[in-house]
Amino acid sequence: MTARPAREQRTAPGAGARLDAPDGDSQRRCLVTGESRDRSALLRFVVDPERRIVPDVDGRLPGRGLWLTPTRDSVKTAVAKRLFARAAKQDVVTESDLDDRVEALLVRRSIECLGLARRAGQAVAGFTQVDKAVRDGGVAALVEASDGSADGRGKLTRLAPGLPVTDRLTAAELGQAFARDHVVHAALRKGRLAERFLAEQARLAGFRDGAKDATKVKVLECNG
Repeated sequence: MTARPAREQRTAPGAGARLDAPDGDSQRRCLVTGESRDRSALLRFVVDPERRIVPDVDGRLPGRGLWLTPTRDSVKTAVAKRLFARAAKQDVVTESDLDDRVEALLVRRSIECLGLARRAGQAVAGFTQVDKAVRDGGVAALVEASDGSADGRGKLTRLAPGLPVTDRLTAAELGQAFARDHVVHAALRKGRLAERFLAEQARLAGFRDGAKDATKVKVLECNG
């Protein structure tokens, strides 16, 4: 008996459901844009037992996933147009501050990831330590406080033009990752934790940068 070839499974546009491509790559479709992306680049939501829409930034909650492009506008549009209810095919409860809740969860994820990197010896903080790490090589990205001074940032970025720089966390938030009150300058060494942190920062971009493409990490080019 000849086995039948696997067929590509698709759902109606806007369903936010899984797309199983022939090569096995897993994708999801955004409820708002209808575009399909890798699930790691999107935001997952589920309906809880009380029919509330719950953001699942960790991607672990049970239930069918409802997916959005990681931007504040996408979340607001999904709420305003009742797209969650349409995709879930039932009445659901969506809180008016859902976008702010998502932002807070993404901030938490970024802080936790940076804290893991610090404990693993893959992240350093402080101007002197970051300066040394950049000069020694092997740095994947610079992390600058969003409320830090441009002068200090400029001195570090001039050491490595083109090195990715992310500045979506405040000094107080960075401080939480390093068990300090405040951190203005930090650096991540190359490795999986750095990749994971930058991915989380990319999702956070759509809530703190107002960026249209939340999958890109901002790179500051310095010509000095």
